[in-house]
Parts: sequence; structure tokens; C-alpha cells
Amino acid sequence: MRILMWHVHGSWTTAFVQGRHDVVIPVDAARGPDGRGRARTWVWPDRVHEVPVQELDGADFDCVILQRPHEQELCRRWTGRVPGKDVRAVYLEHNTPVCGAATTRHPMAEQHAIPVVHVTHFNRLMWDCGRAPTTVIEHGVIDPGYRYTGEEPGLASVVNEPVRRGRVVGADILLELAGRQATDGRSLDVYGMGMRDLAVVATDAGLPGWTARLHDDLPQDALLDRLPRHRAYLHVCRWTSLGLSLIEAMLLGMPVLAVDTTEACAAVPADGGLVSSDLDALLRRADDWIADPDSARRAGRAARVHALEKYGLPRFLDDWDRLLEGATS
Repeated sequence: MRILMWHVHGSWTTAFVQGRHDVVIPVDAARGPDGRGRARTWVWPDRVHEVPVQELDGADFDCVILQRPHEQELCRRWTGRVPGKDVRAVYLEHNTPVCGAATTRHPMAEQHAIPVVHVTHFNRLMWDCGRAPTTVIEHGVIDPGYRYTGEEPGLASVVNEPVRRGRVVGADILLELAGRQATDGRSLDVYGMGMRDLAVVATDAGLPGWTARLHDDLPQDALLDRLPRHRAYLHVCRWTSLGLSLIEAMLLGMPVLAVDTTEACAAVPADGGLVSSDLDALLRRADDWIADPDSARRAGRAARVHALEKYGLPRFLDDWDRLLEGATS
């Protein structure tokens, strides 16, 4: 099958293109949001083809995967084909509603020709999709292999652009925990894009004990090597779709601590970590693991087993194959 889709979410697309389908990715000279082309920081197979925007009219494809509302119009204008009418289409929804949990109407809610595919059951529950058919295909993540050492007795977290995204991704929680650590003796390493901005905010706030180590935008391979040296992984997002870094941490063999919101309770097994809205409870579990490395290692192995079963690439690709075969039959 030949599929047209835009390069929107690099991690998700990297998993999807490991399948057996040819994928057409629009590209333009600016390589902006609508013409980004092939990934430059991820390894994609040769079956992913860049096609210049001006050459899409008449391009050969069997199905289009839409990920943003305006892509319907882009497809019509650039290819001459209307999604859901002239070509089979599905709409992939990566995110939770931006406003009004449970009351936000989805952009595809007023039609029934294009099914909406959610990446978590929580997202499906929260979006009001009206009469649009809906389904869930949970994330798939490429297995980085078991790499856990836990040699550094502290916590690690991954958050991109924490200052711009603020409370949504738990930036304030990171600041609070970092403010406690000087007294309690815990270390906290935070990885991701925008760490310099977080350091400025912490300094301006005059937080006592702000000694968290910040690591700005490491390459993916370096990040996957660095994370499992920490004793445990900390997931602080309040209102966002399930972070792939949490799944990657479990696959690496890390025990995990997660704020109890969105899909975290389904993602983390009871023997692989702790999910709680009580920050003190999360820190107590961190203390237990710092004091007992063997217990942390056992929890990390259980987390990895769960992640391989629930978020393994074979299941993910099989689910998409079944959906796409139905969409094009």
C-alpha cells in the first residue's frame, strides 16, 4: 500500500514507517511544518519517499493519514483529491483536547466518512467525536534494548519546552522537586529541549536548592544511553497524550514514577513502578529504590516486560495493517 502523510510527529512516524507500506512525505524548499520531508534526526527506511509539493498532483497513493485539520484542504489543493471521497482517509489524533476536558468537539466530529484513530483510550474518552467513527491504536515504540544500570542514585525526567508548555507538562512539579532536593539529598536530571529557559525561570524565582542538572536536546541515541544510568524515571506530565519517553524508559529497564493523570495508570504496571497524584508518595518510593538498588532493578525488569507486550512494534504495526486494509477495501 502507498500512503500519503505529513511529517508531524517524529517519534510516532519513526515507528509507523518500520512497517511494510510505502509512505509519501510532502517536502518543500523551506522544510516547514507542511513540507518537512524525511526526518533528519531519525533513521527511516528507503520506503519513505519525499515528494515535492508541486509534484503531488497526480501522485500515486492509496490512502491518506491526516493528523491536523488543515491537511484535508492541503490534500485537496495539492493532489486534487478530497479525503474520504476521492481517496480513503483516516484521521490520526495524537493529543488530548486543548481546552475543556470531555467537552471539546473534535474537528472531525461532523462527518462520518473519515474514522478518527486515537493513540490512547483516555484520548478517545475525552474527545467529543460526534458521529465520526473512532478507534484506538496504542503507541508502538522501537525497542532500544535493556540498558539499565541504575548506577546514579537519583531520578531522571524528559520534558520538551517546559517553560512554554508550563503546567501542562508539569514544569512546576520539576521546580518544586528540584527545590526540595538539596535538603533531601536526591539528585534530579532533566533532559529535553528548552532546558536553558527552565534554568532561567528557576533562578529568577530564587528557588533554594535548585541544583538539578539540565541536559538540553541530546541526540536520541545519547539520551537512550544516558537515561538508564539513573535509578528511576520520573514522568510529570499533567495533561498531554502519553509521553513516548515514559515507554522508552520502561523498555530500557527503568523503574518508573508517574503523576496519576491521563493514560499513565494503564501504561505503568503495579510491579514496575508507582503512579500517584501524591508527590510525597512518589518521592518515598524513590527513596526506597535509592536505598535498595535490587528492588529498583526488579521493578525495571517488570516495567520492560509490560512495555514490550503493550507497546511493542509488532502489535502496533499489525493493528495499523488491519485498519488500513479495512480503510482501502
